[in-house]
Amino acid sequence: MRCDGGGAGMSLGRLLRALAFALSCVFASSAAWAAGSLIALPDFTQLVQRHGAAVVNISAAQAGKGVGPGFPQLAPDDPMFDFFRRFIPRKPEHPRIDPDNKSLGSGFIVSADGYILTNAHVIDGAEEIIVRLIDKREFRARVVGADARSDVALIKIDATDLPRLAIGDPDKLQVGEWVVAIGSPFGFDHSVTAGIVSAKGRSLPDENFVPFIQTDVAINPGNSGGPLFNLRGEVVGINSQIYSQTGGFMGLSFAIPINLAMEIQGQLKSSGRVQRGRIGVAIQEVTRALAETFALPRAEGALVSAVEPGGPAAKAGIEQGDVIVRFAGKAVEESSDLPRIVSTSLPGSQVSLSLYRAGALREINIVVGEWTDEGSSRSRRSERAQPAPNKLGLALSLPTPAQKRERNVEHGLVIERVQGAAARADLQVGDIVLAIVSGGRQIALKSVDAFARQAAEVKDGQLVTLLVHRGSGTSYVTLRAGD
Repeated sequence: MRCDGGGAGMSLGRLLRALAFALSCVFASSAAWAAGSLIALPDFTQLVQRHGAAVVNISAAQAGKGVGPGFPQLAPDDPMFDFFRRFIPRKPEHPRIDPDNKSLGSGFIVSADGYILTNAHVIDGAEEIIVRLIDKREFRARVVGADARSDVALIKIDATDLPRLAIGDPDKLQVGEWVVAIGSPFGFDHSVTAGIVSAKGRSLPDENFVPFIQTDVAINPGNSGGPLFNLRGEVVGINSQIYSQTGGFMGLSFAIPINLAMEIQGQLKSSGRVQRGRIGVAIQEVTRALAETFALPRAEGALVSAVEPGGPAAKAGIEQGDVIVRFAGKAVEESSDLPRIVSTSLPGSQVSLSLYRAGALREINIVVGEWTDEGSSRSRRSERAQPAPNKLGLALSLPTPAQKRERNVEHGLVIERVQGAAARADLQVGDIVLAIVSGGRQIALKSVDAFARQAAEVKDGQLVTLLVHRGSGTSYVTLRAGD
């Protein structure tokens, strides 16, 4: 039956016939849907029946916890109120041991002999961990290892012949693809929710080692550590975080890719700890404006804004202003790609990297160092200022010896006044301009006259990049002359 009739100037009879025809189209479409001739929503029942038994409930008696399962009661003016928060409450300042105080989370079995993956924050500080299976058997678990940086933990129960889950490939996930979560939100065991992948490779604040899978699957307190499935019943992620202003689900949830989690659990299983590589650089994103001033073919890679003295990068000859576009054979499309790639490199191994310097592509070999919490920190007026800011909107002066010592810089010019383009680029009085980048070359600034000469050559509308020192760090700032 076709549904494309109609016309103008109808009689009442023809109008009634047209209306009846339209209603018949609606009923026909409904029948076609019911008959399966149109695309229907997926059926998750088989997935849940086959794989739900390998999902477990985790109850952790912890020191210094709040009341039972749930989320922290934060005031609206708390700086963390609308930030990324874990599903399980954290410790107060004065911890106490309370055996009746238990937080709830989820996990899933990855081997028949009792190894279980969950989130590190679920078992953080736990005095006792109880795992409950779908058949209501309970086991006391021991912690094999936990990695706070990736939020992955491996625990073990004494059991055999357990159901286990198949591991999928999150790299093959497509944005828009259906995914399913099973867990214990608010303590309701084996609850099932579904949605789609809304983004991949998502970077979150202070989480630069994990390329999160973003979904709109309903995730709530207690889902932490539970599996995220594709429609083939394979685990593609571990549900870990939500973005919320209330503590409950608001449409954004984040899962740790399972391939990363399995790499972590392998190290935890073999040594109880995780080794990560590091090279000792501070980096920033390459914008279109930066790509133009650094003479890059396109906006890609990680721009090195600082190099740790004596670190692996410094020893390999990497310089401030280099743009790393490939590391260990893997492309660095975004700056956030570099920490993830470097962290998976074996400390002590020699790898090659590709970078742009002064507009030319170079290959450099580097020996990867080891990342640690303690060792990963990054290197963080005798001449009068010009009477008025120049076309870049800056008036500068030489720093005093005291300013150099205070800022730990050997050269540069102190910003005395800002206006126009400089103000719109968020440059501030007191910042130190260390260098100017033009045509892919970085020129250190050691006198006001030198800067004046460089600025005089800049044409209105031209993009200019400055290397600026503020606080304990440095970064590149792009502005448009005369803007």
